[in-house]
Amino acid sequence: MSTAKKEYKRVTVKSLVDMKKNGEKISMLTAYDYSMAKIVDNASVDVILVGDSASNVMAGHETTLPITLDQMIYHASSVIRAIDRALVVVDLPFGSYQSDPKEALRSAIRIMKESGAHAVKVEGGAEIKESVKRILAAGIPVMGHLGLTPQSIYKFGTYTVRAKEDVEAEKLKQDALLLEKLGCFGIVLEKIPANLTKEVSESLTIPTIGIGGGKHADGQVLVIHDLLGMTHEFNPRFLRRYMNLYEEMGNAISSYVKDVKSRDFPNDDEQY
Repeated sequence: MSTAKKEYKRVTVKSLVDMKKNGEKISMLTAYDYSMAKIVDNASVDVILVGDSASNVMAGHETTLPITLDQMIYHASSVIRAIDRALVVVDLPFGSYQSDPKEALRSAIRIMKESGAHAVKVEGGAEIKESVKRILAAGIPVMGHLGLTPQSIYKFGTYTVRAKEDVEAEKLKQDALLLEKLGCFGIVLEKIPANLTKEVSESLTIPTIGIGGGKHADGQVLVIHDLLGMTHEFNPRFLRRYMNLYEEMGNAISSYVKDVKSRDFPNDDEQY
């Protein structure tokens, strides 16, 4: 399989399928605001996920459940204004698509029209089949999400690894095939055994994006605040921190406070 990297001036859902076909891994990160999205896009990340994880890292909620559709549209709109290259995928928030296909379509249309996003992401398999079909029928690209699905955390009761048992693993494999058949352009696989990720990835023509799913996924996604070390309490095995901004930012702010208190800031050169 070729590993030659093609340059994409603008990443599309077709680009991701081509990347998988060509053996090129897909990079995906979250962003929730203009300034961060500008940095992420300029770093040539392929996909920016406006995740409902904004509920956690931006608003301080314990779960992703409280964030609303209006709030997701606000974050997505901010991100879209910063983007030149990346494909922007937006999570449909909890309660906006699960039980009513018509509501799912209305929610997806609002995100696409009001934010300018390129695609939406939903959690689940067969149980949301009709919602996925309705959204896709309107011409809206859909990314799936299987394994640990945070919007169902109260059903699971824990953030532990999913699909370790045969029954759940088999359902995940069938759900992945179903999502591909329905027309999804990709699937996030969260916190499942690496060998299961490998099996699922090899069974699909659409790309898989792993988070805690091991190296065999067609791409990887992390929450930007975790990658940069802006969060410090969250330390799962799958997380690689590339910076320690929590400490560095704290030190910088402490220095600013010290300089203000000591009258060192502003100095003569920093005033008009």
